[in-house]
Amino acid sequence: MSVFEVHERIPRYEGQIFTLVTDKVEMPGGKVVTRDYVRHPGAVGVVPYDDRRVLLVRQYRPALGRELWELPAGLVDVAGEEAPITAQRELGEEADLRAGRLDLLVDLHLSPGMSNERIRLFLARDLSPVPDADRHERHDEEAVLTASWFDLDEAIAMIFRGEITNASAVGGLLATAHARDAGWSTLRPADTPPPA
Repeated sequence: MSVFEVHERIPRYEGQIFTLVTDKVEMPGGKVVTRDYVRHPGAVGVVPYDDRRVLLVRQYRPALGRELWELPAGLVDVAGEEAPITAQRELGEEADLRAGRLDLLVDLHLSPGMSNERIRLFLARDLSPVPDADRHERHDEEAVLTASWFDLDEAIAMIFRGEITNASAVGGLLATAHARDAGWSTLRPADTPPPA
């Protein structure tokens, strides 16, 4: 396999969440080409699972101009915070739940043709509610976020009816169904190091 050497990285835009860059990359054979892509801090997502049911959140997405069914999820944006801790935080912030058990389901690159964004998806079990006094105050799009429980098999059917299209939700729900059907043997410890 050839090594694609980056000769130069040119920042084009830096926003609150991501940076758009142009890399000058040497191809096999020596030709140098430019490639534009988005550099992203990464994210985590959580499948809350309770007695055959999963919790999904309905959240407005400005890029699409509509709401989507999604997993509780968020950016890896707290310096030094390990992914399982971020997952627990997002579960509390978006679903008002805590997990007594957290396992790693799957790692996904969401759009590798144009972004380095990776999401780690966790399965949350042994759930309990966050006490009212400790609940996160939601703002902006999250202020009107709603959460609903679905039978896992119904959520899988929703994917194939086109009702769940968020890539991380699709991946997380399918991975959960597979893990359940395999007697949870495919799960990895929550602190498993990310792939290189």
